[in-house]
Amino acid sequence: MLRLTWVQPEDLLGHELCQAAQDGREPSAIAARWRAAGGAEAPERAGASARPPTRYLRLLAEDLLDELADLPSRLTDQEPTDLARIRSLCPNWPTPQATSPPLSPRSPRPARFQAAWLGRAVGCLLGKPVEKLPLDAIRQLARATGNWPLNSYFTARGVPAELLAAHPWNRRSAPTSLAENIDGMPEDDDLNYPLLNLLLLQRHGKDFTTADVAKLWLDELPAGRTFTAERIAYRNLLTGLEPPRTARHRNPFREWIGALIRADVHGWTNPGNPGAAAEQAHRDATLTHTANGVYAAMFTAATIATATTGTHDIHTCLRTGLTVVPPDSRLAKAIHHALQLARKHRDFDEVVDELHATYSPTHHWVHAIPNTALIAAALTHADGDFTGSICRAVSGGWDTDSNGATVGSIAALLSDTPLPDRWTTPLKNRLATSVGDFNGIGFDTLARLTHQETARP
Repeated sequence: MLRLTWVQPEDLLGHELCQAAQDGREPSAIAARWRAAGGAEAPERAGASARPPTRYLRLLAEDLLDELADLPSRLTDQEPTDLARIRSLCPNWPTPQATSPPLSPRSPRPARFQAAWLGRAVGCLLGKPVEKLPLDAIRQLARATGNWPLNSYFTARGVPAELLAAHPWNRRSAPTSLAENIDGMPEDDDLNYPLLNLLLLQRHGKDFTTADVAKLWLDELPAGRTFTAERIAYRNLLTGLEPPRTARHRNPFREWIGALIRADVHGWTNPGNPGAAAEQAHRDATLTHTANGVYAAMFTAATIATATTGTHDIHTCLRTGLTVVPPDSRLAKAIHHALQLARKHRDFDEVVDELHATYSPTHHWVHAIPNTALIAAALTHADGDFTGSICRAVSGGWDTDSNGATVGSIAALLSDTPLPDRWTTPLKNRLATSVGDFNGIGFDTLARLTHQETARP
């Protein structure tokens, strides 16, 4: 029987109970009703439980999802989703002049965008084989081949059979993403969404609306290539709901990482203007996300817009990113915590261990808050160095390919030299995708297209 991931009510309910506890609602009475009826916890790492429920449990889950949505939150005032309210809470909202001098339409050069696209792909590819694996498994697999601290693509060569049996590589990624198997950049949602946003700007310009994003997805994004919040929003669109309700209706993943991985193009195309990048990211993110899920995208876009100028170090970029995040939000607190840990510990494993001790007991491995914190910690601890940053991000676990991709994009923008051949040569200047007419496109062509959108008024 088909068990469709990320949309079945009986699987969503457990995730919504966790989300309610995190965002200031009191779900205990509803949780008790669900468990008394025989309802299960949310699947720990997969998108669907193994067995279908009774018809009664499915209907009950739908009702309880709606009841949970109506519960009041004590965090409403400090964690809004509306852009005007977000800006009102950010006293240091950035202006272009505050970050860099005005840029001519010819800057930055296409080579910088090529580095960013390549960096995103390399970081994603590094993390793909170990996506969904627990932290200890990632460390054991890397150590088994002498690749710890992590410094190169993962390989199965030399890994003991019993270790692979206990911790198998990501099923879909191992055939394309282990060092011995890489033959160009394989398809991944972490690259599909930047491609979609490039199409978005080509068709609608920087004044696009959230509805424009929705229409583009329906036209160009196969439903089977969506996950978590994006799949829920896609389903909601098909049932006739419109944004921003698409982000809220029966969507327990609305603070997960999906909007963050869509933010790069908004930053790339607004060099030196992090405020504009954050506003673009907000319009994109609110199709699928709320509150901290939206802030993670805005933070990333503003950080990248600052890095794209090539005139700032990583620490300035991250500080600028924080200026578009409400300072009393859970995301802002998590990022500050991560930055503090990265400055405190020389051994990055200690940083990771403290982050996991803080967030893993309460947050899913795809949640935006711990993953954004890890991104900030990796970049800070490596001082923006490309190899050091992507390897720290991936070795930190959680959403390894997404974190590697975002960190790779940012660190590549900061590099004064071309990215090392050992990372980029296996990509063969070729990207696989199911989006639009992009399949097989080269990163040099993507750089040129991105540069054109940057220069467009």
